[in-house]
Amino acid sequence: MSTLALVTGATSGIGRAFAERLAAGGHDLVIVGRRKERLEEFAASHPEVGVRTVAADLSTDEGIDAVAEICAAEPLTMLVNNAGVSHYMPLAELPAGKARELVHVKVVAPTMLTRAAVAGMRERGEGAIVNVAGMIAFSGPAPHSQMPRRAVYAGTLAHLVAMSQTLSAELEGTGVTVQVLCPGVVATEFHERQGLDLSAVPRMSADDVVTASLRGLELGETVCAPGVEDAGLLDAVFRAELAAFGGQSPELATRYRTV
Repeated sequence: MSTLALVTGATSGIGRAFAERLAAGGHDLVIVGRRKERLEEFAASHPEVGVRTVAADLSTDEGIDAVAEICAAEPLTMLVNNAGVSHYMPLAELPAGKARELVHVKVVAPTMLTRAAVAGMRERGEGAIVNVAGMIAFSGPAPHSQMPRRAVYAGTLAHLVAMSQTLSAELEGTGVTVQVLCPGVVATEFHERQGLDLSAVPRMSADDVVTASLRGLELGETVCAPGVEDAGLLDAVFRAELAAFGGQSPELATRYRTV
């Protein structure tokens, strides 16, 4: 049976590394990005597999709808929601247009593409969905002194973590697996396009991130953190979240009661 993977943000970085690795494994591809010339260059350099190029802007409803139609119509065996922008800045300083772009690319697009793809995967009894987030999804409690503020960006990644975990539970037993991929800082063009120089910061390669993701799928990991050696740290976070969820009561907590 042929395998078909759709990868967004496939023109550089993690998306390009996914496309390269999947092509090497014999997957036919649908690659999505804003830069048509890079998509065409990739297709021309991989004649050994079928490559369909789709130039689409996932910061727009039109771009999202066009790719969602493909996700719904094609027998995808893998969907990689990788497209991203950063726009690191405090919320009060974030222009409305950039805030809207960020939420469209990192929340609306992966939500709608996953929605479009998952029904067919479930009917066929197989498929994998990888949502590329980042360790910043877990950085909310960090004090102001620890890192620059990026409330919207961190929030979009946290959405991907919660959505992926919940969807994974929904799809248990169907043959469809869901993973949220949470790397740290990666050596790609991502930050450079935002005008950020992170050349002095230790960074993981995009190839290593993809290696972790594909191995994580084999291991059954819903949350894949390529740079976290002690997976027990993640388990502790998730146990604490469930403990807090389970610790709620219809009674007002004592600390909120006035004397």
